[in-house]
Formats: sequence, structure tokens, C-alpha cells
Amino acid sequence: MPMEQSQWIDVVEDKFKYQLDHFVIPGHYKDDVESILIPHGLIMDRIAKLAQIITSEYDSERIVVCCVLKGGHQFFSDLVNYMKKALNKQGKTLPMTLDFIRVKSYENDKSTGKVHVSMSEKELQELKGKNLLLVEDIIDTGNTMKKLLETLDKYEPKSVKVASLLLKKTPLSCGYVPDYVGFAVPDLFVVGYCLDYNDIFRDLDHICAISEVGKSKYAA
Repeated sequence: MPMEQSQWIDVVEDKFKYQLDHFVIPGHYKDDVESILIPHGLIMDRIAKLAQIITSEYDSERIVVCCVLKGGHQFFSDLVNYMKKALNKQGKTLPMTLDFIRVKSYENDKSTGKVHVSMSEKELQELKGKNLLLVEDIIDTGNTMKKLLETLDKYEPKSVKVASLLLKKTPLSCGYVPDYVGFAVPDLFVVGYCLDYNDIFRDLDHICAISEVGKSKYAA
């Protein structure tokens, strides 16, 4: 069952809208972001807690931790590092195998409604009978993840769980909620911590709301 709402941090825009001059922002993004929603330090503390929660729900059977590229790779890297030190149900470290899958569904700030999965047939078949943890950066409408899960289900993994750093509060949501969530964020286009806008902003440490200037400057 997905985690209850009380188990993630609800980012309310007017409460968590940090001013840009409170933190270090690269000079080349000076006019491209509107505000900081989640500072880098808070991101890291939350990921450490998620790693404890996730690892504690598995036994000693090996799991495949699968990064959903591209945006998920920083969250994936930090989450795995914390999971290495966390303990499972038996109070032991959790054996893990790492894998990667590329999924694309966005153009500029809009979902195209089409999901492209770049994993070979052989790689997908190798997931049969395995415990799979998908690591995603953000769940927006939820349609992409639902379609990905439907695709993976055909290859009969033993279990599939999803950890997403962010869950967007949008009226366009299909209702899908991941098993593990870091933060619920406002219905804004967010960038930073490897979340991108046409591959820009991945080098920004904090999670920020993009400005109209940024959208216009980096439009495809």
C-alpha cells in the first residue's frame, strides 16, 4: 500500500518559498528561477529518512534498485548511498543490484502523453521473479509511471515498489501515488537537484520554481 499523506512533507508554496538571496544560486541562473522550494540540505535529510523507511520494509532477499533516467539519477545515487548503511527487517544490511531505465514523456513543460522506455527486451526479461524498486524524481500526472508499471508487469517481477522524491499536487493527477514519497510540491514546474527543463538546471542543487524568463530562455 502507498504511504499515508502524513508520511511525506507537504511543501506549501507561501510557507516554503525561500528567497533566492538566502542560498547559493549559480550566477547563470540568476533570473531563471522564481524561488527556492526545497533547499539542498533539507532534500538530503529527507532522503536519509526515506532510505531508513524503505530498507526496513525488506527482508534479506536481494532487490534491484532501478533508476528512472535522466532526472532520477541524483536522487537514486543519494538514496542508494543511504540505503547501504540502513538496516532491513532482520537488522542487517540489504543486498542490492543497481539498474537503469530511461523514460521520456516531456517536451518543454508539458507531458506529451507518450511514454518511451529505453530498456532492451533481454533486460526486461531479466526482471522476472525479482524485487524491483523504481526510483523516480517526480510524479506529475502519474500517467507515465502507470504506463511504465503496466509495461513491467508483463515481465513478471516478484514485486515492484516506487520511490519518488516529489509528488506534484496537480488537478491533472490520475490519482496514482507512489509507495514512498519525499515531498508533495505545489502545481509548479520545478527544477534543480537534477530535475530539468529541456535538460537545463540539472546542475542546480536546490529544488526551485522556474521563472517565466527561464521557460522562455530554454524553450525547445
